[in-house]
Amino acid sequence: MRLPELNPDIHRSRDGSITLHTWILIGGSALFMAFIAWIVCGPSGLVWVAVLGTFGLWSISRISPKMVLGLYRARPLTPEELPQVQRIIRELAKRADLPSIPHLYHVPSRMPNAFAVGSRDDSALAITEGLLRSMNLRQIAGILAHEISHIRSGDLRVMALADVLSRLTSVMSMMGLLGLPAFLGAGIEIPWLGLVVLISAPTIGGLLQLGLSRSREYDADLEGAALTGDPEGLASALQSLERRQANLWKNLLPGGRFPDSSLLRTHPRTKDRIRRLLSLSPSGAPQIVVAPERPNLSLHPASAGTAMSR
Repeated sequence: MRLPELNPDIHRSRDGSITLHTWILIGGSALFMAFIAWIVCGPSGLVWVAVLGTFGLWSISRISPKMVLGLYRARPLTPEELPQVQRIIRELAKRADLPSIPHLYHVPSRMPNAFAVGSRDDSALAITEGLLRSMNLRQIAGILAHEISHIRSGDLRVMALADVLSRLTSVMSMMGLLGLPAFLGAGIEIPWLGLVVLISAPTIGGLLQLGLSRSREYDADLEGAALTGDPEGLASALQSLERRQANLWKNLLPGGRFPDSSLLRTHPRTKDRIRRLLSLSPSGAPQIVVAPERPNLSLHPASAGTAMSR
């Protein structure tokens, strides 16, 4: 499959608005964490969260992509396996100006999914068996471009930082709540507002993290569309994934729907993502055209034990 040429109409300049929004959320999370630490331990609390935060980020940076992928039983693919997909990744990595081409891994799961791990210098893309068998190459290209955009933008590190801040906020909140009996036993009056803040701190920290995740997903959609020059391809993939997810809940739940509040989503609503992608097309809102070409699923015998029968 040959990727379309880059479309200058959708190759938006990075005007800093998304970056500003990201760092506002990160800064808000950090300030809120510092506020909780100050309430619980005073100035020493700020020192503790700084030390623990630095250690947490250092630990995450030391985790190699192979260790993460091992948790999913992912297997690295050779250049001869899935050659069409490998060519797409090489072209996308070139367009994204990555210093190295992400390694491709195969995950033996029926769930259609793909994800990226690592950094710009050492990254990997994992693609499940379910995605390979349910998507055509045009859709796969859109999904891979989305994941490569996460790598190029450093989203994996940003979300790791947000996760560390959220966890530290929860830890400090728990320490404060566990220390309440001692304060009450000593006759120290606890302001009700401080108690409310401590109880709600993990929820507030989690919502800030979810807001950041949704922001980065929107950005990766637009950057991915710029990489492929084909916003309809990713929109078609998102539409297919949404339909399969709806069918899954229909089979699992009596009502057929999962009551998922938009506030608690890690990703924006699919219909909103599709609308934004289709608005990038020169014609405004074209019909999603699904190409019939599908990937060649020939894998080496070493993967026969994990690959599912067609």
